[in-house]
Amino acid sequence: MEENSSVKIPMNTSVRMDMDADGKAVDETRYKALIGSLLYLTTSRPDIPFAVVVCARFQSAPKESHMTAAKIILRYLKDTMNQDIEFKKENNCKLVGYTYNDWVGSVDDRKSTSFYIFCLRTNIISWSSKKQKSIALSSARVEYIAGTDAACEVIW
Repeated sequence: MEENSSVKIPMNTSVRMDMDADGKAVDETRYKALIGSLLYLTTSRPDIPFAVVVCARFQSAPKESHMTAAKIILRYLKDTMNQDIEFKKENNCKLVGYTYNDWVGSVDDRKSTSFYIFCLRTNIISWSSKKQKSIALSSARVEYIAGTDAACEVIW
């Protein structure tokens, strides 16, 4: 991995990963260990949860395409090791939230993925990236579901 070229983003959001039924299987234990390590890193790296959650969907039957996507995340991490989250002391106390979703993001089951992030002042305090529980029939419904999830987090 040390000779591999660098990447600027952990995963291209326009790439749609699927079960890859025709792909070559990889060692399931090794793949699960890699995904588990990446999931642990998401607690301190809000830039990788989306990519890691997408890769985590395929732990039951990983293929080479899934392992390649996970290795791209590792290459991204290698190039961004010196980046960190900085908490600054500020006077104004403003809570700001952002939501994002990809309608029909999962090719296999047609479910969408919701992402939200909350900042207190300029400091990130909460974030989430997860597949929605139901299949939305329109992009507006996906946005309502994502907004509801984010609102529940704010209230909590």
